[in-house]
Amino acid sequence: MTTATTSTYSCEKVTTTFNSLKCKECGTTYEPKAMHVCELCFGPLEVDYDYDAIASKVSRATIEAGPLSIWRYRDFLPVQTDNYIDVGTGMTPLLKANRLAKKLGIKNLYIKNDAINMPTLSFKDRVVSVALSRARELGFNTVACASTGNLANSTAAIAAHAGLDCCVFIPSDLEAGKVLGTVIYAPKVFAVQGNYDQVNRLCSEVANTHGWGFVNINLRPYYSEGSKTLAYETIEQLGWQLPDRVVAPLASGSLFTKIYKGFQEFVKVGLVDEKSVRFSGAQAEGCSPIASAFREGRDFIAPVKPKTIAKSIAIGNPADGVYAIDIARKTNGSIESVTDDEIIEGIKLLAETEGIFTETAGGTTIAVLKKLVEAGKIDPDETTVAYITGNGLKTQEAVQGYVGEPLQIEPKLSSFERALERSQTLERLEWQPVSV
Repeated sequence: MTTATTSTYSCEKVTTTFNSLKCKECGTTYEPKAMHVCELCFGPLEVDYDYDAIASKVSRATIEAGPLSIWRYRDFLPVQTDNYIDVGTGMTPLLKANRLAKKLGIKNLYIKNDAINMPTLSFKDRVVSVALSRARELGFNTVACASTGNLANSTAAIAAHAGLDCCVFIPSDLEAGKVLGTVIYAPKVFAVQGNYDQVNRLCSEVANTHGWGFVNINLRPYYSEGSKTLAYETIEQLGWQLPDRVVAPLASGSLFTKIYKGFQEFVKVGLVDEKSVRFSGAQAEGCSPIASAFREGRDFIAPVKPKTIAKSIAIGNPADGVYAIDIARKTNGSIESVTDDEIIEGIKLLAETEGIFTETAGGTTIAVLKKLVEAGKIDPDETTVAYITGNGLKTQEAVQGYVGEPLQIEPKLSSFERALERSQTLERLEWQPVSV
């Protein structure tokens, strides 16, 4: 694997809507290179757009005429050429979840289902498509990431498609489905004996030493922008309207903040009418530093050591946690946490009512949605969108032992009839009221 940062790839530059990176804390601007931290205050950098330029060239019609992928929103994304990497990512269904809504006692519930996103069945395909497009523009031959699983899958797959060398770093205790879903693309995979935060610290050292393009380190300002496409698609699929409430999982906090940014950008350029949207975040109790800070009224994050089945969102020291808290507060939203048992029930509830098998991050989102409804924090009439970010086939271990088993029968009608009667009896017992 090469460690060079120059590439033979080239493409003509086109008119772009961004020309710099800007510090979120002090406002200092930088050339749009591979960097993610302000040199003056060490604040995070993000892409700075020319929204007047965007407004002058973008309309609902131009977006609707674009490709059926995240690249229909190209003018809102940090690429400077037209030869971006398009593997069909995005435009996932926004499903009206009538059966789940009825079960919970609300009316207007939608599921944004990135469990079937392409090519690796998670929302990470969005951020990686953007990050690797920008990495190629910046001349990187080798791309890499620190990952809890889904990002490793996406980086390996999209790098393979783009012909880039790839190296991924994961905690050594990841679910088997996520490990297999990475190694199949033949990257170099390093399983680190530690949690995600330890993996991430190691990767910062590797990035500085080898000069690779790490999607969630030195390319993070570009990578994180891909999450905005979830907001854009939601608006378009709701008939160019904003919802009243969103519920989304929290890991680093980046997804949460970028959905908010995406909503604000469409308002800013006149694509959708302004409206108050309440933001609710979901964490697992075994790794809930953002929820704890929100609950205790703190404006800082106290790092924790993760211990939860929800490994894909188990980040003990979340980079964007304080920004997620700020959004929840200023939108009159909330950040809640749920137990591992509640996460499992959330996975089962979504599957049984809507036919969507989600991983543990999605189970966390549904469990928090249920918790909010039961606490009276969601108006039954408001339009709520819950973001499902990954596929349950990747984390089958989480529900093994908590779901039913096949009925074993002989190849005879009589054997089938006995088994059917037995199963119906068990169903009746499950629903029989318990007398005290």
